[in-house]
Amino acid sequence: MLKERYPLYLANRPVVGTEELPAVDKYSGFTAAHVPIADRPMIDRAIAAAAAAVAPMRKLSPYERKAVLEHCVARFEERRDELALALCTEAGKPIRDARGEVTRLIDTFQVAAEEALRVDGEALTLAISPRAAGYRGFTKRVPIGACSFITPFNFPLNLVAHKVAPAIAAGCPFVLKPSERTPIGALIIGEILAETDLPIGAFSIINCRIADAAPFTEDPRLALLSFTGSAKVGWALRARAGRKKVVLELGGNAACIIDEDQGGKLDAIAERLVFGAFYQSGQSCISVQRIFVHEQLYAPLRDRLVARTRELRAGDPEDEATFIGPMIDEPAAVRLEGWIAQAVRRGARVLTGGGRKGATLEATVLEGVPDDEPLSAEEAFGPVAVLEKFSDFDAALQRVNDSQYGLQAGVFTDSLPHTLAAWDELEVGGVVVGDVPSFRVDNMPYGGVKGSGIGREGVRWAIQDMTEERLLVVRG
Repeated sequence: MLKERYPLYLANRPVVGTEELPAVDKYSGFTAAHVPIADRPMIDRAIAAAAAAVAPMRKLSPYERKAVLEHCVARFEERRDELALALCTEAGKPIRDARGEVTRLIDTFQVAAEEALRVDGEALTLAISPRAAGYRGFTKRVPIGACSFITPFNFPLNLVAHKVAPAIAAGCPFVLKPSERTPIGALIIGEILAETDLPIGAFSIINCRIADAAPFTEDPRLALLSFTGSAKVGWALRARAGRKKVVLELGGNAACIIDEDQGGKLDAIAERLVFGAFYQSGQSCISVQRIFVHEQLYAPLRDRLVARTRELRAGDPEDEATFIGPMIDEPAAVRLEGWIAQAVRRGARVLTGGGRKGATLEATVLEGVPDDEPLSAEEAFGPVAVLEKFSDFDAALQRVNDSQYGLQAGVFTDSLPHTLAAWDELEVGGVVVGDVPSFRVDNMPYGGVKGSGIGREGVRWAIQDMTEERLLVVRG
C-alpha cells in the first residue's frame, strides 16, 4: 500500500510544505496520495545546502560512496513491491513493466556502486621534445560541484536513478525536481537516501510548480544541469542555464529498418516491434514509431504486426494481463487521437486501433502517413507506429536520417556490410542491430544527436559529465 502522504527531502531531511499536490492514480483518476509543494524559499535553501555540501561530498572516499549506493540497492530490493505499485499507480504503468523498471533501478545503483571505485585518471607522457625532458603529467577526475536534475514522468524511478546514482558515485551533491505528475518514486528514493550517512545537503528532492522551477536552471551556484524531457523544454532550459554544463536527454521518433534478408524471422520481428512500439503505452523516447520494411517483406510483416497488435489487452495496469495502460493523462491521449485523425484526412490508413477511452488509446498501426505529418515528423510519445516500404537499403538509411531527432535506431539485418553502413551513416546516438531501438541496458552510453540532446547517460558516461579533469605536471 502507498502512504497517504509523502514528505519532500530538503538537505537530506523530510519536510512538509504549506500546500499539497494530489498524486493521481492514472487509471482510476482518484487521488492516491498527497505530496507537498516546495515554494521558492525552500528551493533556495535546497540549492544553498547543496552548494555548502560540495566540499564534504568531494572528501567522501570511494568506499564510502560505494557503501551508500549498496545500501540503496539492498533497500530497493526489500521494497520492490512498494516501488512497483507506486509506478503502477502514479504513472499508469502495467505492473509487469513496473517490476521491470524496479529491476533497472537496482541495476543502475549497483553499476554506480562499482563505478564509484573507478573514478580514475592517468599518467601522461610529456617528453615529446627535448624542452619537456624531465616533466611528467598526471590527471585525475574531480567532482564538478552541485548538480541540478529535472526528470520526466515516464520512468519515475529509472530516469531518476540515472542522475542520482552517478552523482553519488562522483561525489556531487544535487537537487532533484521530479515530475509533478509522478513524484512518489523519487521521494521513496529520498527516504532511503536519508537512511545513509551522506553529508548534510548532499541531496534534496523537492516537488514544485513549474512557475517556481527557474532556479533549478538559472542559479549560478549549480555547476551542472541534467534534464530529461521534451526537446522544446530542454533546449529552452539550455538557453537559460548560463555558464553551467548542460546535459540533455530529449525526445525522438525512433525508426526501425527490416532488411530484405529477414524473411525467415518475421514472426519474431513482429513480436519485438509490438513490444518496442507499445510497451508502457509508447511513452518512451525510444519507442518504435517509424518502421521501414523492404518491399518484398512488407505485406507479410504488416499482416503479422497488425494481428499481434490486435491481441494486446488494454485495461487496469494492476492486472497481470494488461499490456496497454493509460497514457499519463487524457489530454495526452486526445492529442495523439487528433494526430491520427489528421493523418487519415491526408490519406493515411489505420490498419488497427485508433480508438480512445479516456486516457487509454488503443495500440495503433498506420500506413501511408505523409512525411510532414506529426505522426511521422514529431515525437508521438504514445502507442502509435507508422509503416513504410523501401526498395534500397541506402535509401532507407536516408529516410531514418530525415528527422529532426537522432536518439537510437534499430536494424534487422544479417548483412555485415549493411550493419556497418548503418553504424557509419545513421545520425543517431546508438544503432541496435537485430532488435528494436527501444533496447537499453543501464551501463551503456545512451543519448542522442540533433534535436535529441547533448551528452550521454549510462553510469560511467554520466560520471564523466559530473566530474572534471584536473592536470598535475611535475618537473623531475
